[in-house]
Amino acid sequence: MANAKPKEDPKAADGDEAPKKSKKMLFIIIGVLVLLIGGGAGYYFLGMKKDAPGEEVKKVAEPKDPIYIVLDPFTVNLSGGGQYLQMAITLQMKGEKDGGRLKVYLPSVRSRVLSILSSKTAEELGTEEGKEALKLQVKEAIEKPFAEGATAPELAEVLITAFVIQ
Repeated sequence: MANAKPKEDPKAADGDEAPKKSKKMLFIIIGVLVLLIGGGAGYYFLGMKKDAPGEEVKKVAEPKDPIYIVLDPFTVNLSGGGQYLQMAITLQMKGEKDGGRLKVYLPSVRSRVLSILSSKTAEELGTEEGKEALKLQVKEAIEKPFAEGATAPELAEVLITAFVIQ
């Protein structure tokens, strides 16, 4: 047994050394797996969360810009005394068609508003309630048809932009 030779590796007998496995390939595989898992998690939390089943996504329509028609300022003598009113009115329309329809009849609009304003007294217009009642009367007067068979324009609001009683 003293003469026993250790068993030789058959590969070593050929004189070739065993190639050392590189850890480089292992790091590449781990890196690709980390990127795939991270990308999937990011997609789930950022993309899928919005469109999760069972939840309805409410898409809010962007509000339309309001359509305003600025009337030239009015200067009228008030009834019941030597006072006069200077007033500017802006009309907010409900739609573009209403704005176009109203522009065609601007002289009639001014005439209706002047008739209402000249019938008021300073005491009626001096209070907040009086101004609100005036806005309502102007709105009702303008929303009446201007011609037989014509469609009346629809106002969203009557805005008083200047108001002076002297």
